[in-house]
Amino acid sequence: MTELRHPPEQLTRFVFERKVRFADIDSFGHVNNVRFLDYLEDARVSMLWERPREIDGRRQDLVVARHEIDYRRPLTFCADPVRVEVWVTEISRVRFTLAYEIRDDETLYVEARTVMVAYDATAARPRRLDEDELAYLRRFFAVAPSPAAAAGVGGRSGDGT
Repeated sequence: MTELRHPPEQLTRFVFERKVRFADIDSFGHVNNVRFLDYLEDARVSMLWERPREIDGRRQDLVVARHEIDYRRPLTFCADPVRVEVWVTEISRVRFTLAYEIRDDETLYVEARTVMVAYDATAARPRRLDEDELAYLRRFFAVAPSPAAAAGVGGRSGDGT
């Protein structure tokens, strides 16, 4: 994948606060693993729909191609919201990868990533990201270490393409 790299000083994480709802809790007393997909979706939609979805009469759709989640600690019901921090780790002309952390000030609960593909719903096929979309994504760009690298096992960042 061709990556468009930018200096680390441009790094900005999008931060979305999410309340833990009683309905999120499973029989083990913590947020159910499937509910974390809702947390990621809420943050992702808030981040990506901050900008217009239609430009010059053309709708700019995005679809999820892949999710990957690492559960670090159980998240239990609490009064204060948790933060879902989102940033971009890879950008190509057709797709990009989002990285997430679900955390509070003391604990990291989840690390995740999502591969998003620009999509033309009318033609039912992928499309190229336009320059405005690329510029928006670059605001949140930073290279993240792969899980293997973070664990000290070698490897490279990215999704292998």
